Amino acid sequence: MRMRGVLAGTLAVVALGLFAARPHAADGPYQLVKDIQIGGEGGWDYLNVDSAAKRLYVSHATKVVVIDLAKNEILGEIADTPGVHGAVSTGPLGRVFTSNGRGNSASIVDAKTLQTISKVETPANPDFIMFEPKQKEVYTFNGGGRSATVIDAASGKVMATIPLGGKPEAGVSDGAGRVFVNVEDKHNIAVIDIAKHEVVANWPIAPGEEAAGLALDIKNHRLFIGAHNSLMLMMDSTTGRVVAQVPIGPGVDATWFDPGTGYVFSSCGDGTLTIAHEDSPAKLTVLQTLKTERGARTMALDPSTHRIYVAAARYEAPAAGAPANARPQIVPNSMHLLVYGIDGK
Repeated sequence: MRMRGVLAGTLAVVALGLFAARPHAADGPYQLVKDIQIGGEGGWDYLNVDSAAKRLYVSHATKVVVIDLAKNEILGEIADTPGVHGAVSTGPLGRVFTSNGRGNSASIVDAKTLQTISKVETPANPDFIMFEPKQKEVYTFNGGGRSATVIDAASGKVMATIPLGGKPEAGVSDGAGRVFVNVEDKHNIAVIDIAKHEVVANWPIAPGEEAAGLALDIKNHRLFIGAHNSLMLMMDSTTGRVVAQVPIGPGVDATWFDPGTGYVFSSCGDGTLTIAHEDSPAKLTVLQTLKTERGARTMALDPSTHRIYVAAARYEAPAAGAPANARPQIVPNSMHLLVYGIDGK
């Protein structure tokens, strides 16, 4: 389990053992508009927006914090999700699914009451979770199990377990019959046929390595890949050919695409968030590098407002004599969300 909110050996220590105040955004389309306090203890992982319901789901240690995006405040919590990595809405079906990494399960939750209906067993460490709209199925990508579990969103029945041959990270659906997923330790994209529930292709991401974030421009058939060798790649989603690349910061963990603006986002653990633009099906251009906070490596996009939400926290100074690569501890109650909008809106 990679806890995105905690970085080992990469966090610089400043006076009093805490990070300095957040810098303002660099010149560019996005500016900081809000800081939503979450508090509590523990790290976090993925964030997901339900635009129709105006909700943001934030994984946080053993629970999911639900944010009301109309009011920019906490609406409630989904409890009993040990080692949760992510939560995803199924829209009109009225359910939310969570991937419980330490529980080796997915929770099925009533979206209205936020109460757990049941749990579905999965292979080890379900990590990234997504809803596939065409077949109305939920996919958990199981890091320890090196597989994907496919769950019927209405019945909660496991439809298939798909071997992936390596450790999966983020996935995305084209809405037309395929799901794409990063296989991090194999440096490739696995292509899944959603009707057959099987891998039909594996595409290398070279010159990228150890891909984490993944997004898709459905209209132009372009995948955007956030790779750990500090690259954002653009790949043709029909052929698997890498057609463009731009530099990003180290420690990327989330990548999103906004079809309304053509912007692509990669959030990185060094405290930077790269915003690129898809100029053409063969060209990417970096427009802005936001200065966020160290460890702020996961984010979510609301395509209806074009706002982006970045999870962050402060960290304590390491104890005297601690190893250089010792995992820093989060300052209790310091977790919060940085909200960025175009031209401050």
